[in-house]
Amino acid sequence: MKLLADEGVDKSIVDLLRASEFDVHYILETDRGIDDDQVLQIANAEDRILLTQDKDFGEMVFRLRKIHLGIVLIRLGIMISSEKAILVTQAFLDHREKLKSAFTVIQNNAIRIRKQN
Repeated sequence: MKLLADEGVDKSIVDLLRASEFDVHYILETDRGIDDDQVLQIANAEDRILLTQDKDFGEMVFRLRKIHLGIVLIRLGIMISSEKAILVTQAFLDHREKLKSAFTVIQNNAIRIRKQN
C-alpha cells in the first residue's frame, strides 16, 4: 500500500510503517513547506493515501469536495510518539482495504472510517 505522510506526521510513525513494508513518501523529506493543496495533488498523482494530523484536510474533502484516494487523520493528542506509531501502523494493517477512498480518523480508543460517495 502506498501512503503519503504530511510533514506534521511524527517520524516514528513513518519509520514503523516503512518497517511494516508500507511504501511511504514523507513530505518532510522531499517537499517541506508546501501547502495543503500541493500535498493532496502529490497524493493523488502518486496513487497514495494521505496520512496527516492536519484537520484542514477534512474541510477540503467535505466542504470543498476535493478528490482524494483516502485520507487518514491522526488525532492521538499528547500520546508518546512510539505509541502513536504502533496504533497508526496497526490501523493500517487491520483496515488496509477499508481505508481506500475513505476519510478515516484514528483516535485513542476508536477508528472512524467514513466512505466517500
